[in-house]
Amino acid sequence: MRWIVILVAISLGLPGALGAQQAKAPTLEDILDRLQTNLNHYDAGVPNFFCDEHIVSSQMQPEMRDQNTVVDSVFRLMRALKPDHSTSLVESREIQFVDGKPPASQHFDAPTMPSGAFEGGLALVSRDQAACMNYTLQRVNKSHPAGPYIVRFASVMAAQQPANCLLQENSKGRVVVDPASLQIIRLEVSTPHHLIIPGNSYTAPIVGRRDITVDYAPVSLGDETFWMPSAIIMRNTSGAGTFHMMVWSFRATYRNYHRLEVTSRILPGFATPAP
Repeated sequence: MRWIVILVAISLGLPGALGAQQAKAPTLEDILDRLQTNLNHYDAGVPNFFCDEHIVSSQMQPEMRDQNTVVDSVFRLMRALKPDHSTSLVESREIQFVDGKPPASQHFDAPTMPSGAFEGGLALVSRDQAACMNYTLQRVNKSHPAGPYIVRFASVMAAQQPANCLLQENSKGRVVVDPASLQIIRLEVSTPHHLIIPGNSYTAPIVGRRDITVDYAPVSLGDETFWMPSAIIMRNTSGAGTFHMMVWSFRATYRNYHRLEVTSRILPGFATPAP
C-alpha cells in the first residue's frame, strides 16, 4: 500500500516537472530583441557579394496579350562609404541576358524590378523601426505548438512617422520567424495605395496596390552564415475591378552566392607570375 501511495505522488508531480522543463514561448519583446541582434550582425558583417539573379517580369492588361520578359543578371551588394565615414549597403545588377540575348543597354524599363530587399528587408520588424510600426505577435496555434512565430506589423500614420522609416507609404504585413534559429524566413508586405509610376507633365501618376513576398534562406559567405533572399515576388495592380486594370509583376530568384573580393600578392622583381 505504501508503494502505491508513493507512485501516485510521483505521477501527480510529473506534469509540473515536465512543464518546467519545456521551453517558455518567447514574447514579442523577446523576438524583437533577437531580430535586432540578427539585423546588427547582418549590417556589420555581411561582406560584399555577388550572385545569380533570374527575373521573370510580366505585364497584363485586359484584351491584350501578356508581355513577359526574362532577365538574367549578376546581382551585387556592396558597402559604400558615406561622408560621415559610416557605410551603407548598395544594391546593383549587371544585366547579362534579356530573353536569352545580350542586352542593348543596362537599362531595363519596367515598373517592377527588385530593389531594397537586401538593404532593408530584414529591418522592417526590428527595434530600429519600432517608432515606425505597430507590432503584434500572433497567438501560437495550440494544435501546432512547434510551428513558426508570426509577427504582424502596420505602419503608423504618415504624419507620425520619423524620417528614418523604411515604409513611407501606409502598409501592413507580417514576418514568419523560424522557432529554432529565430531568423526571418518569410516577409509579406501589402501597400493598398502605392505610387507605381510617377506622373509627369504629360501623364498622370499611376497608383495601385502593391504586394511583396520575400523568402529567406541561410547562405554561407566565408566563415559566416547570413540569411539572404532566395525568392522575391512583387505584384502591382492598378484600376482593380475595372476595364482599365493593369498588373505588373515579377518573380526573382537568387542562387550561387559568392564573396566579392580581390586578392593580390607582391612578387620579387625577378619572379615570373604563374600562368
